[in-house]
Amino acid sequence: MRRPFVVAASILTAVALCALAAAGALAQDLPQPPVGFKPPPPPPPTPIKPYSTVAVKLAGPYNDPSFAAFRKELGAAADKKDRAALAKLVVTQDFFWIQDKNLADASKPGIDNLSRAIGLDNPNGAGWRVLAMDAGEATLGELPDNKGIFCAPAPPDFDAKAFETLVQQTDTDPEDWGYPARDGVEARAAAQPSAAVVEKLGLSFVRVLPDSPKANPGETQFLHLALPDGKTGFIPIDALMPLATDKICYSKSEGAWKIMGYIGGVSP
Repeated sequence: MRRPFVVAASILTAVALCALAAAGALAQDLPQPPVGFKPPPPPPPTPIKPYSTVAVKLAGPYNDPSFAAFRKELGAAADKKDRAALAKLVVTQDFFWIQDKNLADASKPGIDNLSRAIGLDNPNGAGWRVLAMDAGEATLGELPDNKGIFCAPAPPDFDAKAFETLVQQTDTDPEDWGYPARDGVEARAAAQPSAAVVEKLGLSFVRVLPDSPKANPGETQFLHLALPDGKTGFIPIDALMPLATDKICYSKSEGAWKIMGYIGGVSP
């Protein structure tokens, strides 16, 4: 199971709240508009322009029966919320937790650092759900310059230079782009599962628009996409993968896999 595309609304919300607070304080010192004043309408949205496609090749499952068996153990520990069983699957020393720096506490065992990284003690069980998702991820990619350390999910294969050019030509950020979780994802005319299909996506990068609608509890969350041919469409949020995502990392010693570290995770 791959991690879905996540709209980073929390950061944007925090920034917006700070801006509103500052604007409110400033407004007390500014002259108020006359009664009946109507502000001009907002400018129309920028037209969606076609863009070149940059193909992606999805990573396949890691071919090692011992890793499949290890993931089964990890999934069982997550399902039962069994911390003792989980501790046996984590290195006791040299665990790393990377964000902008290594946040792991070298004086504590690996299970304690993993617990902090994924919020294992969160009463809503979010940390255990993260572990269950990790257990379902069959791909692995070896970390560059760190031979023997493998992290999941593995990234797709693509032309990095072509992607950089695409980002520059569209005046966007890399975080604005994702790739389909599978070939043939259906993009629909509205954010509804029954809406008409406007296009079937191939395995290439697509741009996420900032006006993706919010979903009510229990409803499917959709992303609003700018498609390569200049059209727009909506797909379920779990059908699009981000390039930047949290990763769980493993190492194998004497035939035994262990959780070695975590990249990303919760805010410390």
